[in-house]
Amino acid sequence: MRKAIEKKPAKKTVSRQKSVKAAPKKNGKSVSVKQKVSEKKITVKAAAEKKTVKSNVSKTVTTGIKKQYLKTNGWCNVTFKLPKDAAPDAELVTVVGDFNDWNLSDTKMKKMKNGNFQITLKLHKNREYRFRYLVDATRWENDWHADSYVPNAFGCEDSLVIV
Repeated sequence: MRKAIEKKPAKKTVSRQKSVKAAPKKNGKSVSVKQKVSEKKITVKAAAEKKTVKSNVSKTVTTGIKKQYLKTNGWCNVTFKLPKDAAPDAELVTVVGDFNDWNLSDTKMKKMKNGNFQITLKLHKNREYRFRYLVDATRWENDWHADSYVPNAFGCEDSLVIV
């Protein structure tokens, strides 16, 4: 019985030595398992930081006017966005233009969680529409991402969207 007990610990020692010898090498040098795990943690952490940076950038970028052309009836869904930077303390913003006969209160925009204002309107294709944003019924603002700008009768410019 003594012989069997003595052989078992010897086998475990040998197997441990084999696992250390079989450890991967980096630049021709043996690397301990502890170092390898540490390197993986750093790599995973760096990858997570990269993902965070990418998502933050995509959230802050404003795409401007979005147009979605419909296949039927000659219509286009146009999404107007006024960024919070253009009206940081605004409570109410309306989009006013040719599409609503310049009605000052007809087309109210929805305030988003991020502070931007947004609305989607269904407009006819193959037309140009002049428009502006009315902030809190007191201040006019042009769209920073309009297709063009056109002088108006009041000595300033209107934004232009080409559908």
